[in-house]
Amino acid sequence: MRRILAAAAAAVIGTGLVACGSTNGSGASGSGGSSSSTPSSSAASCSNSAIQKNLYSKGVLTVATDNPVFTPWFVGNKPSNGKGYESAVAYAIAAQLGFSKSQVTWVTEPFTSSYAPGPKKFDFDINEVSVTPQRAQAVTFSDSYYDVQQAIVALKGSAIATQHSPTQLKNYLYGDQVGTTGLTFITGKIQPTKQPKVFDTLSEVSAALAAHRIDALITDTPTAQYMASSQLKHALLVAQFPSVGEHYGLLFHLGNPLVTCVNQAIAKLKSNGTLQQLQQKYLKIYLAFPTIQP
Repeated sequence: MRRILAAAAAAVIGTGLVACGSTNGSGASGSGGSSSSTPSSSAASCSNSAIQKNLYSKGVLTVATDNPVFTPWFVGNKPSNGKGYESAVAYAIAAQLGFSKSQVTWVTEPFTSSYAPGPKKFDFDINEVSVTPQRAQAVTFSDSYYDVQQAIVALKGSAIATQHSPTQLKNYLYGDQVGTTGLTFITGKIQPTKQPKVFDTLSEVSAALAAHRIDALITDTPTAQYMASSQLKHALLVAQFPSVGEHYGLLFHLGNPLVTCVNQAIAKLKSNGTLQQLQQKYLKIYLAFPTIQP
């Protein structure tokens, strides 16, 4: 997970209003409901009027993310403009739930506190939060809205740019943001001989790379490419790693029943091609890189 500076991007793709059904109680998509459920009763259970009782504030969908937010997930550090993949996904889900754009309210929630235990001041958080068993003990996650691959960012001319076999990868000094799956990938998959440096923010990590205090950092491929092409001077995306099943999910307070209807909205956006269209629009240019083994 994590990200970098904002830049311009295109406007959001709108989606139509579609009623949603139900899922199983675990939050995973399924056929939903009991054997006596009918399509009309399933749709009614996720109508805009039916979900009002589960909302943080009735009449509006309250969506949280960090500040600042970064390209290609958001654009111009303004989540409410509908631009960037995560902003567009949030509005597409809102439309499925019967909310107009003016009925979506954005609030700030720092990444590292979003998955802490306790009540939440939002309906869901969208902030490149990877679903992990540890986090899922404290919060509830939706189904995947984006499947993640991790990638290496380094400086041009550095040894890792050309020497990155599995054995060679163990010899470098890495850095990453505390609490991220990028850091977990370093320690769990690469297993370097040098203890990685840990920073509070990704901006601090990128500054350490620019100052040659670390050899490389690991983050999701779209973010890595944006960093290398637009934020860090003399940087490059070295390569990406194979998928390990990591994915981003919307984050809810633990046990929030609203996840049932949101999962149905996500399923609809997958089946009608909306998520694929949004990925093509906002993420395609960031994804075409060689894959290497850790």
